[in-house]
Amino acid sequence: MAKQAVVPVVALALLLGALATIPAVPRTPSTGVRSIGVCYGMNGDDLPSASDVVQLYKDNGIDSMRIYSPDTDVLQALSGSDIAVTVGVPNADVGAIASHPSAAAAWVQTYVLAFPAVQFRYIAVGNEVVGAGTESVLPAMRNLDRALSAAGLADDIKVSTAVTLDVVGTSFPPSAGSFLEEGYMTHVAQYLQSTGAPLLANVYPYYSYVSNPGQIDINYALFNWRSSNVLDGNNTYLNLFDAMVDCFYSALENAGAGNVTVVVSESGWPSAGSKAANASNSRTYSQNLINHVAQGTPKRPGVIEAYIYATFNEDHKLADDETRRHFGLFNKDRSLAYPIDFVSPKQDRSRPFGVP
Repeated sequence: MAKQAVVPVVALALLLGALATIPAVPRTPSTGVRSIGVCYGMNGDDLPSASDVVQLYKDNGIDSMRIYSPDTDVLQALSGSDIAVTVGVPNADVGAIASHPSAAAAWVQTYVLAFPAVQFRYIAVGNEVVGAGTESVLPAMRNLDRALSAAGLADDIKVSTAVTLDVVGTSFPPSAGSFLEEGYMTHVAQYLQSTGAPLLANVYPYYSYVSNPGQIDINYALFNWRSSNVLDGNNTYLNLFDAMVDCFYSALENAGAGNVTVVVSESGWPSAGSKAANASNSRTYSQNLINHVAQGTPKRPGVIEAYIYATFNEDHKLADDETRRHFGLFNKDRSLAYPIDFVSPKQDRSRPFGVP
C-alpha cells in the first residue's frame, strides 16, 4: 500500500515558507481527451505497490487515474508514465487551503512542481464535501488557481470539486435539474465557467436503483434497456446514467454556467454486499459504461470523460454498508476480477486511448 500524505497543509506551508509566488518550471502537460480512467483507492490490506499499479494501468490501456490525496509514492510512480492524473485535496485539508494562500502555494510546490514529469489533469478540492465544509470549497479553489497561475500552470491543470447528485434540488426530469438554492454550488459553477474547468460529478446509478427498485428497472440502471418511455422534451433516455449526467448539465445551465463540462469522476457497480451487487452486474455495468462513453448523452453528445471506481476492493474503507468495500476491477494479485476491455469498441484503437 502506498504511503499516504499526512503532513497538514498549514504545517507544510510553514516548513516551506510563506510562498507569495512560485517560479515556473518545465513540466509535461496532459494532452488529448481522456474517456475512461480508473479511480485508485488505497484503503485496503496487502495492495500492490504504486509502481505495480501504474504498470497495471499501462498493461490494460488505462491512461487516466484519480487519486484522493497527493500520495508521493503514487506521484513518483506516475512520473514519465504518460498516465494523466486527477489529484484530490482531502476534505480535512480544504479549510486550511481556503484560509491560507501560503498553504495553497505550498501544496502546489510540494505535490505538483516537485513532479514535473507527471501529467496532472485536475485538482479536486474535496470529495463530496457536506455541511459547513462547503463554505471553504470555493475559497480553496481560488487559492489553488492563484498558486497554479503563479507557476504558469493555470492553462494545463484545472481546479474543481467532486460532488454527487445531492447538490441538485430537483433531479427529475433531467431538464429540471437545478442546484439547491441554499447551497454553494451556484457560485462554484459560475467560477468553473470563468476558469474553463469542468465539474467533477460522482454518478452512481446503482445507489439510485437500490433506493427505488420498484420504480427503476435494473436494466435501465445497467445500460441494458432497449426501449424507453423516459422522455424529457425532445430527449429520450435509455439509461439512468445519461439522465443523471444531463441533470447536472441542466443544473449548470440554470446556474448561468452552461459552458461547463461534466467529468464523471466516479461511477461503478459493486460486486458484493446486496442482492443487486454481484460480479455479473458489476461486469455488465463497467463494460457497458466503457462502451457508452464515446457517444455522450442526449443533451451533450460526444465523448464523456469518466472514471470507474475502483482499482481494488477496499476492505478498510469506512462505510455505512458493505457494498462500498466491493467495487474493485482487479484482484490484489493484479488479475482482473472479471473479463473486461477498457477500450471502447467504438474507439479507433490505432489512436491514443481516449482520443475520439
